[in-house]
Amino acid sequence: MLITIVTETYAPDINGVAMTLGNLISGLSNLGHQVQLICPDNKERDLSQLPKNVSYHPVRGLPIPGYREAKFGLPSKSLLNKLWRSHIPDVIYIATEGPLGWQASKIANKLGIATLSGFHTNFHSYSNHYGIGLLEKVVSRYLVALHNKTGATLTPTLGQKKIIEKMGIKNVSVLGRGVDTQLFSPEKRNIQLRNSWGITNNEDPVILYVGRIAAEKNISQAIRTYNAMHKINYRIKFVLVGDGPLFNKLKQENPDFIFAGMQSGEKLAQYYASSDIFIFPSMTETFGNVILEAMASGLGVIAYNYAAANTHIKHNENGQVARFDDAQNFTENACRYLNNALLLKKLRMNASRYASGQSWAEIVRQLESLLMNQSIKNLLHTDLENNAAHSSNY
Repeated sequence: MLITIVTETYAPDINGVAMTLGNLISGLSNLGHQVQLICPDNKERDLSQLPKNVSYHPVRGLPIPGYREAKFGLPSKSLLNKLWRSHIPDVIYIATEGPLGWQASKIANKLGIATLSGFHTNFHSYSNHYGIGLLEKVVSRYLVALHNKTGATLTPTLGQKKIIEKMGIKNVSVLGRGVDTQLFSPEKRNIQLRNSWGITNNEDPVILYVGRIAAEKNISQAIRTYNAMHKINYRIKFVLVGDGPLFNKLKQENPDFIFAGMQSGEKLAQYYASSDIFIFPSMTETFGNVILEAMASGLGVIAYNYAAANTHIKHNENGQVARFDDAQNFTENACRYLNNALLLKKLRMNASRYASGQSWAEIVRQLESLLMNQSIKNLLHTDLENNAAHSSNY
């Protein structure tokens, strides 16, 4: 098939959506499909690293307010019209919901091209964290309208499917996530890296957070939990990987924390594997790829019982899950790791073993099937309309 991916974010952007799309596009390419990648231009993007069978079509973009690491794509009506009239895709996957995605769905419908959309980010729930809570209903209505303009919407968990169906989004299917276990592995543990954090005794635990340093990730809960854990073991270290609007403020307020900034690839894998406990208190995820990355790296994970954690963690078997939005329960479960060394050892081993079976290959096959089915469904619908129009002429 000729498959078009429309997205506001792609590598070298560092976020869950960009990482997910990188794996999906690479997988579709390896299966022999041609892929048109349409996204905002990035001067740091290395085109030589694009997978085979992928053509790149950049559009103009502007920084997202309060999220300088990413851009939203401008509508680019003329480019999309020109591209799709000369090379008609079998199906278009609209991965993000900005102006570019809206325009893409509008033109695709006009040209009769099959479309799917992805619900990757809870943008409507972010508004409360940036002092614009009154816009949540407006953003929600926009998201519902955009997704219902497409043939179907893909979201990563059954729980998220139920949530967005309640919002009013129709024809929702679940497309899970995988993890690269060649990259994320306990074998990437680096003693020199641990030493650089001030760890001289291998038994002293390192607490890790990976994600955006921002209010919507509930970063304040991560800090409160670490402080409670520090009272149990004063030798523990807290490492934070990521960037965001609260980075400088928190770094100034917490000189004893280790702020690593943005990390990716092999270096990120070493940060995971060189740590011991992963705390992730976000309550705004549609999935949370970092959960699987931490599990694959052999960490004891504590997260709220929803999204990726609800899908992949069995409490006290391969990780710990806390009751949703129960801060005390979250901290208590995290502290159990320090009070029970045998439990931590068991859960770390089980987490790594479980994650080893969560490959991207199966996820890509599922996406291929969903794209193909939507393309066929669209063709049948078009044929029926043409036949009806032809019959009405007689």
